[in-house]
Amino acid sequence: MTQNQLPTPSVARKQHTEILLHGVTLSDDYAWLRDKQDPEVTAYLEAENAYAEAVMAPLAGLREDLYREMLSHIKQTDVSVPFRDGGWWYYTRTEEGRQYAIHCRKQVTPDASEDAPEEVILDGNQLAEGHAFFAIGATDIADGGRWLAYTTDTTGFRQYTLHIKDLATGETLLGEVERVGSVAWAADSLTLFYTVEDEEQKRQYQLWRHFRGTLHSQDVLVYQDNDERFNLGAGRTRDGRFLVMESASHTTSESWVLPAAEPGGAFTLISPRQDEHEYTIDHRNGLWFIRTNDQGRNLRLVTAPVATPGREHWTERIPHRDNVMLEEVDLFAGFFVACEREDGLPRLRIWRFSGDGPEAVPAGEIAFPEPAYSAQPHINRIFDATTFRYAYQSLATPSSVFSYDVSTGASTLLKQLEIPGGFDRTLYASERVHAVAPDGVKVPVSLVYRIDKMDKREPARNPLYVYGYGSYGYSLPLGFSSNRLSLLDRGVVMAYAHVRGGGDLGKPWHDAGKMLVKRNTFTDFIAAVEHLTASGYGDPARVAIEGGSAGGLLMGAVANLRPDLFRAVVSHVPFVDVMNTMLDATLPLTVPEYEEWGNPNEEAFFHYMLSYSPYDNLKPASYPSMLVKTSLHDSQVMFWEPVKYVAKLRTLKTDNNPLLLVTNMQAGHGGASGRYDYLKEIALDYAFLLRELGLV
Repeated sequence: MTQNQLPTPSVARKQHTEILLHGVTLSDDYAWLRDKQDPEVTAYLEAENAYAEAVMAPLAGLREDLYREMLSHIKQTDVSVPFRDGGWWYYTRTEEGRQYAIHCRKQVTPDASEDAPEEVILDGNQLAEGHAFFAIGATDIADGGRWLAYTTDTTGFRQYTLHIKDLATGETLLGEVERVGSVAWAADSLTLFYTVEDEEQKRQYQLWRHFRGTLHSQDVLVYQDNDERFNLGAGRTRDGRFLVMESASHTTSESWVLPAAEPGGAFTLISPRQDEHEYTIDHRNGLWFIRTNDQGRNLRLVTAPVATPGREHWTERIPHRDNVMLEEVDLFAGFFVACEREDGLPRLRIWRFSGDGPEAVPAGEIAFPEPAYSAQPHINRIFDATTFRYAYQSLATPSSVFSYDVSTGASTLLKQLEIPGGFDRTLYASERVHAVAPDGVKVPVSLVYRIDKMDKREPARNPLYVYGYGSYGYSLPLGFSSNRLSLLDRGVVMAYAHVRGGGDLGKPWHDAGKMLVKRNTFTDFIAAVEHLTASGYGDPARVAIEGGSAGGLLMGAVANLRPDLFRAVVSHVPFVDVMNTMLDATLPLTVPEYEEWGNPNEEAFFHYMLSYSPYDNLKPASYPSMLVKTSLHDSQVMFWEPVKYVAKLRTLKTDNNPLLLVTNMQAGHGGASGRYDYLKEIALDYAFLLRELGLV
């Protein structure tokens, strides 16, 4: 089927509405598409799905080939690296033909050579029976290992139900609690703390105390946060001594603590919330170890006595540094790991304690072999451990788990993900380059390609794929994906642009791409694409771009700014209707998001946000080919944002390029939950890209 033979897409009816604010009239012809209970809306979504299937029908064989190809690179029956917690080794395993992981454990035996019998804790496949979507959320196992608290979601709306299971008998206790976020057992294995979501605002706002064996109607409300910007979370310090309740917005946080052995007591405050002050805590030997941004955006490490945790008692251990972001501190009895980010790359630096006090000295840094990679702590539950587990991967190296011996500085590979189907690591290379933004700032870009397919003769010949996000201070992970091989092996050069708004170069990098400088995110991305094509990494006529959620905002913004630059766009659950969403404070997440985008009820923010809102800036023009995907039960970017965007664009685009809207009618923000179903979704994306890039 040629582009001139495409079937006729559905055209949504127009129903004009207007909002007048700050002297500007916002017109919207598609606000009626917000009502997912309306049969007309359902019919429209189904018609768009049918149209997308018709357009993609000639590629049915390719989609099946891609699915089988990606499946061939997955070890379908596999097991994770077991980690120890108390007297048990915990792990997950997968079985061929089954969609979900099986969560298991074995007892630690006196003789390490003995293999204890397996105990299945949770079988995701059994729990998912009868549900089109299934996900396990929070989990916590009580001291002693008998009682499991866990949450499940069966709609994709990220609204979880609490269950308590007796692992000794396999029985799940009667009674459930809806809209639960985090869970944490006290030291008595009888008291469970959990947070609950405000149904309207969709934020965790209450902390409850439950006594196992009693009705949930008797649970006690411990704390409620009425500030709509803040979310609650509950957990335990690694040494198990304290329960921690944290309340945090995008820019501010505070922590409350309670001895885990005194669950009936009252939580005490570490340091009261102050706008723009963020901190996190852990405990060792009567001292709080506090990671704080009180003296700089990239944070420093201080300690304070348990009895007097206020800021006037803080003692500095690691100072703030302008070029090094202190992302996390992993605290143990004999050492701690400073998880840092420098030059856009993660660093794991070890500090050893000289005794029981807080004094520690640098004891080395874990070395990594590639120019661009991802590295972070793995699961480390034992407080008095002498080794540290970390995960490492890159765009070209499969996910690996290592054990680092703190005394010797030696790393031991415990497991690297096996990639069947003929994968040869030596065929692929990764690079890190820098593009120059319009204001002179250097923007890092990470690349991966197949060496024997790379053609850097002039002019550039390879099809180019560029991914971006650039919001919330989120650092773009450079992980391995075996699915990616289906593009790399066909000669696609794949790039990941670390644009401002993300956290790749620390908090200042985030600050430089949000609020009233958000447009830097978009111009950085455009500069990255132009640099890559000018430097021989990709054919300017064959550039595909992809982003999701806030990355979908990026896709919409750059497609409006430079539609000539891109051949194809894949946009997942895109945040594209910025003005209508941010002006509706009744929507989940809107008020907390003021700290990222600004409040459009204030005139300066209104005009700035309106200048880049993808939906509001659509105009008659020639646009790239687009595949826009959403989910009916998305709780973060409401399904109607991409639906309205496509409906409006259909009336304005002056080209014959495909514009496809695909709605998963049974999932949420993350798409399909089953691993095989998810592969089929990726196969659709890749078939669309390969056709648009001229590779089929």
